[in-house]
Amino acid sequence: MVLIAAFWALFVGVLSASSFLPLPIVVVALGLLGALFMSLQHEVIHGHPTRSAKLNTILVGLPCGLVLPLARYRESHLAHHRSDLTDPVDDPESFYVLSETWNRAGWLKRSYLRANRTLAGRMLLGPLTMTWLSVADDVAFVARDAKVRVTWVLHLLGATVVVGAVYVSPLPIWAYALGFVYIGSSLTLLRSFIEHRAVVDAARPVVDRSAIVRSGWFFSLLFLNNNLHYTHHRFPGVAWYRLPVLTRELDAVSIVADS
Repeated sequence: MVLIAAFWALFVGVLSASSFLPLPIVVVALGLLGALFMSLQHEVIHGHPTRSAKLNTILVGLPCGLVLPLARYRESHLAHHRSDLTDPVDDPESFYVLSETWNRAGWLKRSYLRANRTLAGRMLLGPLTMTWLSVADDVAFVARDAKVRVTWVLHLLGATVVVGAVYVSPLPIWAYALGFVYIGSSLTLLRSFIEHRAVVDAARPVVDRSAIVRSGWFFSLLFLNNNLHYTHHRFPGVAWYRLPVLTRELDAVSIVADS
């Protein structure tokens, strides 16, 4: 709860101070806040910080990221937890590619798929790709599902409020989109780049396709320890601040991935 309050204080503070701070500093600060906001939404999806799902949603439900409604993110992410991890057919968060998809792809799409397998490519292209896939997938649902239509209407209303708040602030809207939306998403994709893997070294067998990614205090706080991804998948309902202790108790040394 304290962290959520700190986020909103910093969010309002950065928007208000953008008239006298150098614009590059503002954009970087917004990028970090965008990544933290996605981490906070991830915590809410897993039932924190309170026992009230409605209250949790209210705390971080305003669509500051503009792209995807929290309700749709919740459904997709919980499906990821139920899925056969990394299977591109079953796992909605998988970046792996079916052989038939590769065989059908032309040179341009293959170039994109190769680039998306690199960290630089993922961070540069990933935000645009995720936006396109999320919106395109929901177009069909909006046409036939009233609940999804309501979700998107509320999302668009909330996004209008956010854009309006940015418009009346000293910050240019393009700087907000670049910082909070694009860089924030890019940093989140940095975290997720090696948190799952489909191929396991036979000499080091593991029982899960999730990794423990070593991180210092800064990124651990920014990602709310979600880099300890093996532990998170083992105990998805555990709050972020308990993950380091549980990781040590699990002695998860065979599933470490160095970034």
